[in-house]
This record gives sequence, C-alpha cells and structure tokens, in this order.
Amino acid sequence: MSSARVLVAGASIAGPALAHWLHRRGAEVTVVERAPDLRPGGQAVDARGVAREVIRRMGLDEAVRAARTETAGAYTVDADGNVLETFRAEDDGGDGYISEIEILRGDLSQVLHDDTRDGVEYVFGDRIAELTQDADGVDVAFAGGDRRRFDLVVGADGLHSALRAMVFGPHEQFVRHLGLVLAFYSVPNEFGLDRWVYDYQHRESGRSALLRPIHDATQAMAMFSFPSADFDVDHRDVAAQKALLRERTAGLGWLSPRVLAHLDDTPDFYLDQVAQVVMDRWSNGRVGLLGDAAFSSSPMSGGGTGLALVGAYLLAGELATAGWDPEAGFAGYEARMRPFVEANQEIGRMHVQSLSAPEPDAEPAPEPDMAALMELVERAINGVELPDYAGVPDSGSTG
Repeated sequence: MSSARVLVAGASIAGPALAHWLHRRGAEVTVVERAPDLRPGGQAVDARGVAREVIRRMGLDEAVRAARTETAGAYTVDADGNVLETFRAEDDGGDGYISEIEILRGDLSQVLHDDTRDGVEYVFGDRIAELTQDADGVDVAFAGGDRRRFDLVVGADGLHSALRAMVFGPHEQFVRHLGLVLAFYSVPNEFGLDRWVYDYQHRESGRSALLRPIHDATQAMAMFSFPSADFDVDHRDVAAQKALLRERTAGLGWLSPRVLAHLDDTPDFYLDQVAQVVMDRWSNGRVGLLGDAAFSSSPMSGGGTGLALVGAYLLAGELATAGWDPEAGFAGYEARMRPFVEANQEIGRMHVQSLSAPEPDAEPAPEPDMAALMELVERAINGVELPDYAGVPDSGSTG
C-alpha cells in the first residue's frame, strides 16, 4: 500500500509521538483516548541521550525546552532536612539523576498534542470496544458506536493497556510487579521550594518521600513510595488508593504529615504499582504495541519516556520502510528496540532492589561492579541506533 490508515490507542506520550512520525511518513492517523481530554500534571519525566536526538528530529527541541521544569538539581535529606548528597542537572552531561530535559508528563503530552492536532484526528472520550483483524485490515468497533476499518492498530495505552488484554491476553501474563508502590500528586508550595528536588529515603522501612517545585514554584509535586509484596487495588479506585497511601506512610517522618494533609484536596492524585511489562512479541498480525503497553521499564528506570519517543520513531520508520507491511515493519521495530528496552528494564529492577529495606540478619551487599554498571547505564541511555530512513517519505512537519 502507498500509505496506511493507522489507529493509535492512547494520547499520553507514546501515542502522540507515534502519530507525529506516522503522519510525517504519509499515514492517515487517528488517535483514540478514553479520557475526555489530555491529563495534566503527573510526574516529572526525562529525555536523556538518544531520546534528545529524537526530539530534535521532531523539530520540538525548542518547545520541549520551553516547557521544562528547569530543576537545578536534587538534594537527598535526612528526617531533619539535613542535606546528605547533592546532584546537579548538569552532571554527566545532562544525563544524570536530574536530566537536562526534565518535563512534567502532562506538559510533554500537551507539546506533542499541539504539534500533531492539525494533521492527526484525535477522538477523546471513546475507546476500542471490539477488534477483528483479517489478512487485509482491522475492523474496529468503538464504545461510542462508531465502526471503522484500519490497516494497522497500535496500542500506546499504558501499563494497564486494554488493547493488549484484548489482543494478546490478560494483564497477569505480562505485568511484573516489582514490589514497590508509587504515588504522586500536587500540593501548595508551602515548603519554600525553589528549583530543587528534596528526596527523603527511610532506609529501615524501604519507604521514601519526595518534593519538587512546579508551576513557577507556586505548587509542589509530592511523591511517595513504599514496598508492597503484592498489589490488588483497582487502578481506578482513588478512595481505596488514598486509604492505602495513608496506611503505608504512617510515621514516615520528615515533611510527610504536612504533605499528606493535602491528600483530599489535590486535583491530580495518582497511585499505582511499580511494574514492568515483559512480552515475547509486541505485535500480533496487524496490531502492535508501543511504550508502557509493550515494554514498561517502570518509573524507577528513569527511561520510560525515552523508550516511548525512540520506539515511536523506529516503529513509524520501520513500517514505512516495509511499505506498511505489518509483519516486516513490526519485526524490524522489535529487532532494533529490544536490546534498548532490556537495558532500561534492568536499570529499573536494580533501582527498586537498591531501595529495599535490609533484612535484619542480611549480609552486607557486595560492592557493585562499577565498570559493568556504567556500561549498562550507557546502553540504557544511548544503546540504540536511529536510522535516517532516507528512502521513505518525510513531510518534515505534522501540520
């Protein structure tokens, strides 16, 4: 086929990024999002290494940098607020603990949507209800009643991907809980925060609390984490999630009581398990997966946004190179992405393990092999090639 009609499920980061590249490669793109609008706020996400190059190739470097958090760095503190360690945004060439390009998830989503909305069809407040594919296309029935046919369908609908469950199997087959739960929400900045993140780790219990200024320091984003061997709270049951957070952060110390006092007033509460998605294949016929739906590395990897951006570039490029043939296009995408994904997932698992509360009688942990660790970090930041795709269409913009 000379071009393709592609349906993308999910309008957070991976979906609009894929829409950008699909449209530039000549596809006709529809993005469906079950939420009524873009979700604002969210945690700070990072673009490191090769992901920065993808942003540059998208022509969005200026827009993304304008929306950055402009965080100067991070302090780790003790229960009394004394600084234990300092990390600066310029460390490691801008690819350190606080990256040079750090942006709230919702702000990056807005930049990507603004960039694509004139050339891409967005359908908010709807979702895929049924899907049937044959050798030539995919018939989709939407919950709102519409029925349409597409050449390809891509699920970019996150860790709890409904499309993945519909086409590939139940969540339990692919989602690996890492034993940690993460919550974050915005609060008034009554703490005097200004361009610095404060990170408190309660090593004895494996719990943590973090505060960072947002929105010109008029507000702050709070984040809590706590260990949990299992996780059975519905990701849409906000009342149960808040009750769980209060229970598990009792007695945590530092500024936690003041932060928790705003829990019922916050407009953007989020809590979920820290988990990875592990799959043998990211495609089934004419249906593929991207981002957390396919290969969540967990927020603890620091690489989820980079995986989404790089994956979007490669998926669109490989499909266009293959003349929109799904078998060849999806295979090329998987072959290029999988080593990059595996490095980021290993980083995520190691980070969670480093936060675990020590067992009372445990032997001291051996010193890490720093050479091997730095090699792994380099693979997780830059360990993927970005082909030029010189032989495929490129409109140069999404407008």
